[in-house]
Amino acid sequence: MPLATPPEKFALRGDLLDFTAAPAWGEIDPGSALRFQPDHWLLIDERGRIQGTQAEAPDASWRQIDHSGRLILPGFIDTHVHAPQLDVIASYGAELLDWLNTYTFPAECRYADPAVARVGAERFLDALLAHGTTAAVVFATVHKVSAEALFEAAAQRGMRLITGKVLMDRNAPAALLDADVASAERDCVDLISRWHGMGRLAYAVTPRFAPTSTPAQLAMAGALCRADASLYMQTHVAENRAEVAWVSELFPDARSYLDVYAREGLLHPRAVLAHGVWLDDADRAVLKASGAQIAFSPSSNLFLGSGLFDWAAAAEAGVAVSVASDVGGGSSLSMQRNLLDGYKVQALAGQRMSAWAGLHAATRGAAEALGLVDEIGHFGAGTLADFCVWDWAIGPVATARAEVARGLHERVFAWMGLSDERNLHSAYVAGVPRYSRSSTA
Repeated sequence: MPLATPPEKFALRGDLLDFTAAPAWGEIDPGSALRFQPDHWLLIDERGRIQGTQAEAPDASWRQIDHSGRLILPGFIDTHVHAPQLDVIASYGAELLDWLNTYTFPAECRYADPAVARVGAERFLDALLAHGTTAAVVFATVHKVSAEALFEAAAQRGMRLITGKVLMDRNAPAALLDADVASAERDCVDLISRWHGMGRLAYAVTPRFAPTSTPAQLAMAGALCRADASLYMQTHVAENRAEVAWVSELFPDARSYLDVYAREGLLHPRAVLAHGVWLDDADRAVLKASGAQIAFSPSSNLFLGSGLFDWAAAAEAGVAVSVASDVGGGSSLSMQRNLLDGYKVQALAGQRMSAWAGLHAATRGAAEALGLVDEIGHFGAGTLADFCVWDWAIGPVATARAEVARGLHERVFAWMGLSDERNLHSAYVAGVPRYSRSSTA
């Protein structure tokens, strides 16, 4: 982790891009929803908060950092990612259920060791920052210590992090099962009491997915959510057809996979459900009514062959959609690579995802869906200064493409399609530099 500098008042010059509202899905004309301020200054005060933006240079009381010709964006928000799965990223030849048994579960067993959990958490959060992601909703493992390690490492870095111990009490290796519902509840309650709302940390009640929790455990998870509306909930839903069929066998009284969660009170405005590939119109109506969001994980859906998420249908139904890497099911922590895969998924479904829809979902849109828009996701005055500085182009191919781009959308779309973590110059969390390319060269 890079050394933090003392708080100070400073300003950065560059091409500022953020959103004031949601752009119309699929439209390349964002209207007033987009705020692009080329060659402007971003002002950050001593509290690590954004004071504003302006075209003219600030006075001499501000330390000035000139990034002219670089793109400055709010930090990306990854709404679904598995910290312990960096060890199995890019694993060959399996669909979801086989992949869990062959790769994921063995890797997660190692996180019972506090030393492994601590090193893994630090490596994972530093990797997020090195890819331009400054906030995340994260799966730990079933082990209490794995969630503690993530909370501790995030607190050291000042990051907005939402996580919780995973709940599983069936259909997984014995080493990954909670002893019983009561002990799992005690672990959750203890973690909530010590970490939820501490600084920028929040707890997420985390049933892995319906097949690995008994009805009694899901009921306990729902009771935790009802007892404290400030808690988040994260899980998976309707990712893979074989998984959906399995859920229907395990829960024959439920109308759908999503209904399993709805019946237990797990759908609410702070619920994050990963994937949602195999949902129907009735499910989307339930999501809209509950305020829950779908964390679209395109790279994972393609890599595991899970299916094509219908973002346009979700948007038409009024369902909030954010974007996620799902590493290790996904193959990169880079949000640009995931957004490019998101474009490909929508193209295969006969739709065209604009750069604006993608970038909004990975910044302000995610912040709004998480109830954090007053804190992160844009350059509004008073928000915490979580932002990243990017090179518009790296290498001759991207440089040549940028030079002939016609209009802002084409330029930004080319950046989204051709850039990745190599383009990241620096990342700031609450105004503190937490990653610098020069310090890692």
